[in-house]
Amino acid sequence: MSKPPARIRLADAAFALFDERGYEQTTVDDIAERAGVGRTTFFRHYRSKEAVIFPDHDRLLDLIKDRLATSSHSTALVAVSDAVRLVLLHYVEEGDLARRRYALTSKVAVLRDREIASVARYQRLFREFIADWMGGPTASASLRAELMAAAVVAAHNHVLRRWLRDESSDPVREVDEAMREVLGLFPAPAGQAVAREGDGTTVVAFRSGQDLDTLLPSLRRLIEGTS
Repeated sequence: MSKPPARIRLADAAFALFDERGYEQTTVDDIAERAGVGRTTFFRHYRSKEAVIFPDHDRLLDLIKDRLATSSHSTALVAVSDAVRLVLLHYVEEGDLARRRYALTSKVAVLRDREIASVARYQRLFREFIADWMGGPTASASLRAELMAAAVVAAHNHVLRRWLRDESSDPVREVDEAMREVLGLFPAPAGQAVAREGDGTTVVAFRSGQDLDTLLPSLRRLIEGTS
C-alpha cells in the first residue's frame, strides 16, 4: 500500500503533535521527523509551521477572483453567491481536517489572529467587486459595498461554524439560503438592474429547493412591497 503524499503526511503529523504537545511546543523539525521527511521537504510544501494549519487561502482567493471575473453586470450577485459556495465546499471537502483546525484556532491566540487576517482578505475582495458593480467609488457605494461584503462573509462564517460544530447536516443548502437573506437586504442601486416605473414586471431569478407554489406568495409580497 503506497504512502500518502508528503504534504498530507506533514499535515497529519503536525495536528497529531499539536494535540500531544501543544502548538507552541511543537517545532518544524518535530513535524518533519514524525512525517518521515527532512526539513527541506517540509519547506517545499509549507512556508512555516502556521501554514500547515491553514488552507491555501491564496488559491481560494484566486478561485473567487476567477468566478467573479466571469460574471456580467446583471449576474454579479449570482457570482458572489457562487464564490461563497466555493469557499464553503473547500472546507467541507477537508472534512475532519477542517474541524481539527477549528478546535486548534479556538485555543491558540496567534492562530486566531491569523484566521481573522485571512477573513479580512476575503471581505476586501468582495467589497472591491461589489463597489465596482455599484458604480464606482462614491461615498454611498463605498458604504453599501462595505456593509454588503461584511454581511456576505458573516453569512458564510455562520454556516461554516455550524457545520464545524456538527450542527448542520446540509451546509451547502444553508449557505445558499443565507446568501438569499443577505442579498435581500441590499437591493440593487437605483438605475441598476431595476425596471423603471411603468416598464412592466421585473422578475428576479434564483435557485431554490422549494417548489413554485410555495415560492409564489413570497414573490408576490416582495413585488408588492417594492411597488
